[in-house]
Amino acid sequence: MAPPEAELAAAAGDVEEAAAPLVPGSGARRASAAAPAPRDVHVLSSAFLFVFLAYHAAQNLQSTVNTDENLGSISLGVLYTSFTAFSAVGSAVVRWMGSRRALVVGTSGYLLFIAANLAPSWYTMVPASLYLGFTASIIWVGQGTYLTSAALSHARENNLPEGPTLGSFNGEFWGMFASTQVIGNLISLALLRNGKDGGSVTGKNLLFAVFLGFMIVGIVLMCLLSKRDEKRDNAPTHSSFGAMLKYIVAPLKDRRMLLTIPLIAYSGLQQAFVWAVFTKSIVTPVLGISGVGGAMAIYGAADVVCSLVAGRLTSGLRSAAFIVSVGAILQAVVLFWLLLFYSPTAGLLGAAIPLFIGALWGVGDGVLNTQLSALLGLLFEDVKEAAFAQLKVWQSGAIAVIFFLSPSITLQAMLILMTTGLFISFGSFLFLTLVVEKSSTVRP
Repeated sequence: MAPPEAELAAAAGDVEEAAAPLVPGSGARRASAAAPAPRDVHVLSSAFLFVFLAYHAAQNLQSTVNTDENLGSISLGVLYTSFTAFSAVGSAVVRWMGSRRALVVGTSGYLLFIAANLAPSWYTMVPASLYLGFTASIIWVGQGTYLTSAALSHARENNLPEGPTLGSFNGEFWGMFASTQVIGNLISLALLRNGKDGGSVTGKNLLFAVFLGFMIVGIVLMCLLSKRDEKRDNAPTHSSFGAMLKYIVAPLKDRRMLLTIPLIAYSGLQQAFVWAVFTKSIVTPVLGISGVGGAMAIYGAADVVCSLVAGRLTSGLRSAAFIVSVGAILQAVVLFWLLLFYSPTAGLLGAAIPLFIGALWGVGDGVLNTQLSALLGLLFEDVKEAAFAQLKVWQSGAIAVIFFLSPSITLQAMLILMTTGLFISFGSFLFLTLVVEKSSTVRP
């Protein structure tokens, strides 16, 4: 059986004109290989649901629960710094292990991190964070590779346009993934309901014990994923360290990746803003620690709906540009309002404001997740692992910056940083759409 990249190249001319592809020139293609069953997409999405409903809820509480010497925020900064460093070689590890095995091994770091929260200290949280940085780098490269391969194979097997198929698969995955914020934070809200002053130790330990159970279910589901024949893809790539390094940095030689990186970095900034700043500086002063779960549940619900809708609406590069524009405008409105007009207030209206902000921010996060994954899958389909490794390098690096800065800079300074990042990234993305469309018009 020919490698997927060879099949894609051989079928490059077979474009279905009836559907508008996400990237000009990438239409429906056929392949002799059997497409993976849609079951794999459901299993993958469900596995991530169980793993990350626990992890996200725990992460949201770090800056408000583990407050001694800013242990929670610094641990997350260490985690994402480690994530950034290991993401540079994450694609090589995934190609060596195979995406399915990388997904299974990758969950072990999340399990250890949750366990460390049962006895939080510098000697448990920091090592667990360092290890999670490594496993996160391979689980996310594995996820992007596995899901993209499944979508493209399904499109070729069933003579479907690749753009909408990728959008649909990513919409399902990111929709279920975003629901982790709803389910996990509702569990947190229930078990820490009396924790406005920081929560009782008993309630906190019970919460993390429950999360460990969900982690185990997620690991079992990862083991149920179908195996994929990746040997032919992997063999020629890493015959030497130089060849491996060349493969990893290959996307950086492409102008399209350079124009995508600012938006990738901003996607990390806006995620970390919610986890480190929104929960601590906007939600907690008004609703207390017990209110973090509720606010983040609303954020997750908006993320779920937007991910599913954005995935279904993705049919071409122009539609992607429009969808990203909507998310960017909503987040710009929130940032300007927080920067110029916001101050914590009491009463029903004051309590509703953080919830409304969370919902608007969730829309933007859903947009970025679905569109970035779909775009990278098609723009760099011949170097998928390297492209998704770049996604996590820049995204996790930006997240680490926020976690390290948040304890030492004011909310106003953070809002200015976020606004600047949004405008730069959105402008770069709009220029990317012009570059891709121009290249398609001059193609012979």
